[in-house]
Amino acid sequence: MKPLLIISRRSHLSKLAPLAMLFISMLLAGVQPASAQAGIASNSPALAAQATAAKSDPVLQAMLAELDRSKDQLKMESVAAPYYVEYRVTDIDEFDANAEFGSLLVNQRVRVRVLRAVVRIGDYKQDSYFGQGQGVAETAPIENDVLALRHALWLATDSAYKAAGEALAAKQAMMKEITPDQTVNDFAQAEPLVAVEPLAKLQFDEARTAHMLEAATALYRQDPEIQVLSASARFTVFNEYYVNTEGTITRRGQTLYATSVAGSTQAADGMRLDRSPAELVATPEELPTEAKFVAEAQKVMDTLKALREAPVVDEEYRGPVLLSPDAASDVLATLIGDNAAGRKPAPGRNGRTVGAFASGFKSRVLPQFISIVDDPTKPSFQGHSLTGSYTFDDDGVRVTPVTVIDKGQLVNFLVGRQPIQDFPASNGHDRAPVGAPPQPHYGVLALQPSESSSPEELRKRLIQMCHDQGKAYGYRVETLSGNGLTSPRLLYRVWANDGHEELVRGSLLNELDVRGLRNDLIAVGNDPFVSNRSGNIQGTVISPSMLFDELEIRRDDRAKGKLPEYTAPPISASAHQ
Repeated sequence: MKPLLIISRRSHLSKLAPLAMLFISMLLAGVQPASAQAGIASNSPALAAQATAAKSDPVLQAMLAELDRSKDQLKMESVAAPYYVEYRVTDIDEFDANAEFGSLLVNQRVRVRVLRAVVRIGDYKQDSYFGQGQGVAETAPIENDVLALRHALWLATDSAYKAAGEALAAKQAMMKEITPDQTVNDFAQAEPLVAVEPLAKLQFDEARTAHMLEAATALYRQDPEIQVLSASARFTVFNEYYVNTEGTITRRGQTLYATSVAGSTQAADGMRLDRSPAELVATPEELPTEAKFVAEAQKVMDTLKALREAPVVDEEYRGPVLLSPDAASDVLATLIGDNAAGRKPAPGRNGRTVGAFASGFKSRVLPQFISIVDDPTKPSFQGHSLTGSYTFDDDGVRVTPVTVIDKGQLVNFLVGRQPIQDFPASNGHDRAPVGAPPQPHYGVLALQPSESSSPEELRKRLIQMCHDQGKAYGYRVETLSGNGLTSPRLLYRVWANDGHEELVRGSLLNELDVRGLRNDLIAVGNDPFVSNRSGNIQGTVISPSMLFDELEIRRDDRAKGKLPEYTAPPISASAHQ
């Protein structure tokens, strides 16, 4: 990892700007600041390399030049000058391919740049970052034309400044009508950071990828009851540039390689059944071979056939349930990851943060044998790349590994530069969707137990609990629906008499919430699973299997629909003659 340059902290643009802008000018000129100004040795090889990188990058040149001009000229009559300005430019290069029924539907590559300008009026204690004052996002030229980029930044800055003036006035009027339960600054100060990393590029074989998708989806010919079989590949590179008037200059790149297979069918009673396994990795070397990808599609086909023939859950069950590591990762992401984000409540709202842990600080939220750590500095785990990994966040703040839950007790939140009660400073967890404001989010969230069991030991314990409770069977959840924690996609009865498993369908899983996680989780496995999770913000969850002593499973008839009115086209070879 490249060393990062740290500059001394300042509290206001009027005091900080001369030093910051002097540094920026010297950086672009290839001149190293004196150690008394920059806080590091003037002959630092790392600084020289980063200065060269910044000088040769037209996007950074445009951003820094326009930032300097905005600092000097951004002033509107009857509106205060800004105390802080930031620019973010995200350069996206994406390849997207999709096949269905053995034929390619989409095969395209798109390039786009999105810029975001934020202007803050006021001070760190209370400012205009409110409502429409949270910044302006626009598309930007994809060519490295410095003047064109500066023009786009100028227009966005002008709009952001005007919006900030209106937002501050609205906020000040609102604050007169409420009595805050607590006084927390609007914006946290942070050490300026300079980190200019290499740009990222996509590496893949387009023809090979297209053939792989076609071969996988051609398997639909084996089963006339398959209604949809599709496969996709989405390869994306993000190169993000960020500067602010505190002196922060960052550039970093990330590559994401996502592949998936999706199939759907209907049972004889009309119940809709689907499977959509997906994989997300950070390097092209981890992409599946064509043989492996086709085998995954075959597994989807076989599973859908088995689901059609599986019995429907027709009773209400309350008892022990075992979650696979895959299903458990969804639980960890939803119930811990989302609630551990320290998001500041709206003005006038009580609570340290929002979500299920709003009033849970220093209280027990998990069993005592479990701790949860978020450490985005880890790039890999047991040979798997971690797409939630990063070294500095989208505010240009160096990330700090955080123990969120220590021996079952909630001891920390993941915080960005919007402070919350008891957390006045960022720990480097602000993450921004493209063109949107940053928000606290987990990076690499891992469950770390002080005691664990093998998967087979957990299964034996499940069966023993069924015997002890006089139950004929328990349940094992292999995968959960991507739409929440209530719909198992693959659910198995585990029979207590001989331990055999039976696939069932049409179920709802109840009581899987933060209370159930705290009170009903009794054991975890020693089988950690890496789940790189796609979405607007990248994150990784590492979770083992989980055993609950009591959850509720009942029948779900909502997924039923009418069957097709007539049969599908013939799929035999003779049908094409």
